Amino acid sequence: MTAETAVALPALVLVLTASLWVVTIVGAQLRCVDAARAGARAAARGEAAEEVSAAVLRLAPKGATVSVRVGADTTRVEVVATVRPPFRSPLPPARLRADAVSATEPGVLPSLSADAQATRSAGLGEDLVAREPGEGE
Repeated sequence: MTAETAVALPALVLVLTASLWVVTIVGAQLRCVDAARAGARAAARGEAAEEVSAAVLRLAPKGATVSVRVGADTTRVEVVATVRPPFRSPLPPARLRADAVSATEPGVLPSLSADAQATRSAGLGEDLVAREPGEGE
């Protein structure tokens, strides 16, 4: 009985650790998807790019980056986050990515802020990348 316990207990701990890590990754991915969807809806309605990025960063996992691209037809928001295990383990960090696309409302492009208009690429619409405050670039 003792030998079986000595073999089974480490295996059980390993399975539990991997399971918790998978649940953490899935939860963070869902937060990325929700943040991207909310950002795409807000940007497509014509909200300022800075406000959209701030709202997305509040919803996304800590340390996420946000890319907002507003075009004449569609608005795309991409959220990228690197999630580390919440506990000390040899498990690698996971890089998560989610993007959402929404139809741009008529008249949105002329109402963008001056900063956003300055970063607009010809034919691609606005391209704004935001990082969480305090994060190195």
